[in-house]
Amino acid sequence: MTAELPSAAPLTPRRARSERGRSIRLVALGVILVFVIAGAFYFVTRKPTRTVTAHFDEAVGVYVGSDVRILGVRVGQITKITPHVDNIEVEMTYDASYKVPANAIAVVVPPSIVSDRYLQLAPVYTGGAQLPNDADIPKSRTASPVELDDIYKSLSDLSVALGPSGDGKSSPLNDLIETTEKNLDGNGALLGQTFTDLSKAAKTFADSSGDLFGTVKNLQAFTTALANSDSQVRHLNEQLATVASSLADERGSLALALKNLSGALTDISSFISKNQMSIHTSVSSLKDVTATLVQQKAALNEFLQVVPTAVSNITHAFNPVTGVFDAQGVTMDHDDTTGGLKPTLITKVPAHADGSSSGFVDVPGAHGVSSWIDQATGDLVKAGS
Repeated sequence: MTAELPSAAPLTPRRARSERGRSIRLVALGVILVFVIAGAFYFVTRKPTRTVTAHFDEAVGVYVGSDVRILGVRVGQITKITPHVDNIEVEMTYDASYKVPANAIAVVVPPSIVSDRYLQLAPVYTGGAQLPNDADIPKSRTASPVELDDIYKSLSDLSVALGPSGDGKSSPLNDLIETTEKNLDGNGALLGQTFTDLSKAAKTFADSSGDLFGTVKNLQAFTTALANSDSQVRHLNEQLATVASSLADERGSLALALKNLSGALTDISSFISKNQMSIHTSVSSLKDVTATLVQQKAALNEFLQVVPTAVSNITHAFNPVTGVFDAQGVTMDHDDTTGGLKPTLITKVPAHADGSSSGFVDVPGAHGVSSWIDQATGDLVKAGS
């Protein structure tokens, strides 16, 4: 015999609704949990960014999502493009960990003809102020590449301008070629020599580049010195202007002085011409005099050294009380020992200048005021011996 399993309870409509509600709640809870986890992961892993708005004349080939690069490395993307009447406003974000200088420029770069373009921020940050968040870059600091259509159009306009006009007249380019051919006809050798001379001149300049640069540096130093001495130079110019004005005011006096000088020079010339022989004789005599002075140079030197002291001592030797000179004299007496002459110092002088025999007086202070006589007589004694 086999045992029969108990059958499940029948599913009522109320119970079925309860089961469906629980399933929906579980699914909703799972979806919410997924969003919460994704949001948390985003906020944890996302990097802080900075927003910059740049204004361009045109932004062909630039779209939302295009790269923003620094030195070719992607650091952000374009988030919004708004066209205006006179410019295209491009909003972008980039990683805040990258530093951008405050004076940065924005350039649209075409890596190739067909690929998408990207926006480059330059120059590289080397120090100083940084570009703040929500900064605005004006058109003066943005640039866009020249479009290929513009190049084709410029080439087409040039070819039309140089080509024939279609009314039977020759083209400007043809006229230029014909005129050049006429002017150069027969002048080939001269033209070649001209190019040769130009090459030699260029070589000379190249060989003397050091001297040229030295000259330029010296001129720079000179101009710098003038700039640093601007006040002195201006003062000199003012003084020169004053002198010029004074000379202009005294023009008549200067003319008269020059006229008188001309007459004086004429008289001097006439005098020299008439007395040429006398002047020659006088100059010859002066030659002998100067030769004598040269020979007596030592004696003149000694004389010029002694005379001022002697004259000074003479003035100090006069005694206004006695009316005579206070001095010491030296006489030459016979020396019984050697049989020659010997100097004898006289410490008294006559009381009167006429040498009368009214007596002798002692000379007060004669030792200090008459030293020049001692020196002079001593030299004479040495010379005599």
